[in-house]
Amino acid sequence: MPIIRVEMFKGRSVDQKRALVQELTEAFVNATGGTPESVHVVITDVDKGDWGSGGALCSDKFPD
Repeated sequence: MPIIRVEMFKGRSVDQKRALVQELTEAFVNATGGTPESVHVVITDVDKGDWGSGGALCSDKFPD
């Protein structure tokens, strides 16, 4: 049971997440075999204020 974990900033629509899950699943099956039903994708939405990069909060580096 492969699990693909995606952590990304909040703000994507359900349609964008649906497309991401579909494409990640297809790519995994194409690269490694197996069935789409065996692939699990877990999406974690993170606030920019809860993510740091290069010593700074992403909310400071990438303000909306």
